[in-house]
Amino acid sequence: MGEREEGRVPPRSIGDRGIIGDLETAALVARDGTIDYLCWPALDSPTIFADLLDDEKGGAFWLAPRLADARRLQLYLPDTNVLVTRWMAQEGSAEVVDLMPHPAALGPLGARGLLRRVTVTQGTVGFDARCAPRFDYAREVPRAEGEDRSARFVGADLALRLHASMPLVLGDGEAAADFTLAAGDSAWFVLGDDSLARPDDAAIDAAVDATAKAWRAWLGHASYRGRWREQVLRSALALKLLTSARHGSIAAAATFALPEATGAGRNWDYRATWIRDASFTVYAFMRLGFVEEAEHFRRWAGERVMHADQDHPIRVMYAIDGSEAADEQELDHLAGHAGSRPVRIGNAAHGQTQLDIFGELLDSTYLSNKYGAAISHAGWQHVRGIVDFVIAHWHEPDAGIWEMRGPPRHFLHSRVMCWVALDRAIRLAKKRSLPAPLVAWAEARDAIVEDVWAHFRHPVHGYFVQERGGTALDAALLMMPLVRFVSSTDPVWLKTLDAIGEQLRDDGLVYRYRDDDGLEGGEGAFTTCTFWYAECLARAGRLEEAQLILEKGIAYGNHLGLFAEELDRRGEALGNFPQALTHLAFISAAYFLDRRLDPGYRPNWQP
Repeated sequence: MGEREEGRVPPRSIGDRGIIGDLETAALVARDGTIDYLCWPALDSPTIFADLLDDEKGGAFWLAPRLADARRLQLYLPDTNVLVTRWMAQEGSAEVVDLMPHPAALGPLGARGLLRRVTVTQGTVGFDARCAPRFDYAREVPRAEGEDRSARFVGADLALRLHASMPLVLGDGEAAADFTLAAGDSAWFVLGDDSLARPDDAAIDAAVDATAKAWRAWLGHASYRGRWREQVLRSALALKLLTSARHGSIAAAATFALPEATGAGRNWDYRATWIRDASFTVYAFMRLGFVEEAEHFRRWAGERVMHADQDHPIRVMYAIDGSEAADEQELDHLAGHAGSRPVRIGNAAHGQTQLDIFGELLDSTYLSNKYGAAISHAGWQHVRGIVDFVIAHWHEPDAGIWEMRGPPRHFLHSRVMCWVALDRAIRLAKKRSLPAPLVAWAEARDAIVEDVWAHFRHPVHGYFVQERGGTALDAALLMMPLVRFVSSTDPVWLKTLDAIGEQLRDDGLVYRYRDDDGLEGGEGAFTTCTFWYAECLARAGRLEEAQLILEKGIAYGNHLGLFAEELDRRGEALGNFPQALTHLAFISAAYFLDRRLDPGYRPNWQP
């Protein structure tokens, strides 16, 4: 189990998984019952299971019934992040419940951990289980010690404890179990911190019940009652799993190094918090009624602002705890998912200049002030410093939203978001009567508008283009009406929307761009862009088309409603998973389209 065999099946698809977590880290559970990805103790810590990235040496927790030709299903317990994997065959059926106890449900176990409870629902079924952690990104095989129904995995800097209701057989860095259950019988395994005491059956059942209750209590705060409620709330649950309960930040994805192009080098680490996601996060959580999460993220982002000024501007991304993001490294010992190398951790983009981030940050600051607590005097002084930086640098080239690794270019999206930074700062100053040189700010804001209309349009067709003096399109232009830079029904914008539909859309798939970005391998369709496109169509009044694109986008999610970063031509998942920005974009599109389809809809021009 877990070893390469002659004629073995290809690697599992990236999207063929569910996610569980405890707001500190998250694990992926494949449909065959294998937990093949988990970083411990935090989401940006080294892996203990990385079979997803190397199925020979990565490490995994295998658990499966011996059922011939079984049908496999996965679902979440309703309104929770408690995952159920089921096997159904002629001779019997079984299911495993996988979860990480919610912070509000740690009482029964007393420590953090990964809980697996398997139950036979029909017949008599044999099972194979094997827990083989590999520490430090699979660079260390821990020593396995213990006896009977408990094991301890000991490494140089980490120790984990495994408890089971069945006898365990220890091997080289692993513990295995072979057991049989009759209908109605259950067995369980708990892997966690070294302080994890051995639970009894009642504690296991209580942990499952308490975790389900905690997730349902959280989801009970949701105010959304629209047409896509089930899908929207599943996106909210996925986003919550990527949120740090300790810090309030939200990771871009749970994973690293999953390929955007199979067999190529587009393999990046997304276990960090991008400032770019700030306004999307605040908007999505507030619109769904999760004010506490929006406020917690606002405080996290506010702390980044408090450490920024004209000489020390905001970074593109940060580690989950708010410190500087890790430098990029390559893990040469790992084969990569489906042979896609190099496997990278850290992200070199944290050192890039991406001028658009100031717009997203100040948009989130404005939204938080509009619907939440007022900004402090000190916070406003730092905002003024950021505005001064934008005024001094908006006309310069940068790496852009897609983090191009070639020479800096004059991207339209970056220009527009610099306009957003100034526009929201002006609005905030007026709304809160804050001191500011409003005339100078307005002059700079208007200068950006003049620059965009004069230099960022196609020389023949007149629609907006990706960069100054160019002719190529970019799906990032879809943000223009969403941030209110241009009317969603302006004739030039409608030309742009049509051009994007003709050149960047492939059925329900929307690509970021078509030009060569200098990287190895082809570019997949970007799932976020599909939902931006749907929302732009809705804002333009093309409701039937918008609804169709939204439904196609939903269909490109996996069997649990989770979205990966990109899609290949067959609609199969590519890139890191699940992708926070896509779930945020989906929530925004579904929320607006639901309102727009309401017969009583009236446009609201407040951003």
